[in-house]
Amino acid sequence: MTTAAAVHSADVALSHRAARVIPGGMYGHQAVRHLSPAYPQFFAGGEGALITDVDGREYVDLMCSWGPIVLGHRDPVVTAAARAQMDLGDCLDGPGPVLVDLAETMVDAIADADWILFGKNGTDATTACLTIARAHTSRSVILAARGVYHGAAPWCTPVPTGTLASDRAAMGYFDYNDVDDFDRAVQAAGPDLAGVLLTPFRHVEGEDQQLVDEDFARHVRQRCDDSDALLILDDVRCGFRLAYGGSWEALGVPVDLSAWSKAIANGYPLAAVTGREALRDTASTVFLTGSFWMNSTPMVAALATVRRLAEIDGVALMQRAGARLRAGIEAQAADCGLAIRYTGPDVMPYLTFAGDDDRSRMTCFAEAALAAGVYLHPKHNWFMSCAMDDSVVDRALRGTEIAFAAVRRHFGTP
Repeated sequence: MTTAAAVHSADVALSHRAARVIPGGMYGHQAVRHLSPAYPQFFAGGEGALITDVDGREYVDLMCSWGPIVLGHRDPVVTAAARAQMDLGDCLDGPGPVLVDLAETMVDAIADADWILFGKNGTDATTACLTIARAHTSRSVILAARGVYHGAAPWCTPVPTGTLASDRAAMGYFDYNDVDDFDRAVQAAGPDLAGVLLTPFRHVEGEDQQLVDEDFARHVRQRCDDSDALLILDDVRCGFRLAYGGSWEALGVPVDLSAWSKAIANGYPLAAVTGREALRDTASTVFLTGSFWMNSTPMVAALATVRRLAEIDGVALMQRAGARLRAGIEAQAADCGLAIRYTGPDVMPYLTFAGDDDRSRMTCFAEAALAAGVYLHPKHNWFMSCAMDDSVVDRALRGTEIAFAAVRRHFGTP
């Protein structure tokens, strides 16, 4: 039998070297030590909808680098724009002219944006939203849905090792889409309610994804208005994938602040906060900064990305690819007699097996898919990109067909 070390010899060598100089060998959500040994830790490159690991194995990328890749790896338009800017300079003593170009473009594109601030990571953006909300209202409490991921700062990290109880002292929690529990949380916050932080849909590792109920969204908006509190949308994961002008644009439910990152620059490090006019003065008084926040190359990449998404109607392309993948996967599961749940929006789907409490079926599925050339995660939602045309989706489905057969072979049918 071929060992994992033999199959991933370059990856194993890099992992051994990393273990000597990096705690745990790798850290954060990209550490594959929590997954099967079949998963490669290191990658050599990407092109379109495909990625290649350091051992030369190619995969259809259903993770899109955990969300940032929206047009496709090394999109030629974005890459050319970024290279041109790098030839001019990137980290300078102040921002380049592209700062203004990008700010104007995004404010025009986003429904609830009258102004914009830039940062680097999603956590930068969500934390800035909380800071602005507290400064504007002179209140403390922010309400958020239980279990939903908002970043890796002490106030929100899902792994609270090394944090203090006081880091979350001004946070309150409620069950997503539960009006009664939300009202309870509002009542508990009382006159100290500064804002409510929501994601466009509920994504909690190991649990079915849940789209926001429109009536719930409207109820939250009304309670925020009644309390003179701010409604904050965490659009870091969903922005420019669910919709072009903001993920709640179609609901007709306005938000006061929005946090953005991931897809806005097609893999280049950038985040943003957008807000309505009434918050402009407050946003100008809050101190937000970072040594690399004004780098021009990510902003040029973002400008090219946002414009390109509009030109090609990227959201529609991803929705089409996601619908094709969903239909194929549901048909494959039915053909194998396997009961699955395929939840969330088509552009960010999540697969689980019925009765798979220990995730053994999903682990088997993911390992078999990986061996068949499809990179997906057994516990995290997947992502579609504009590079996923019919041929790519069909290639992915050939891999998932093999993966479903492996699950049936090892576990049988319910």
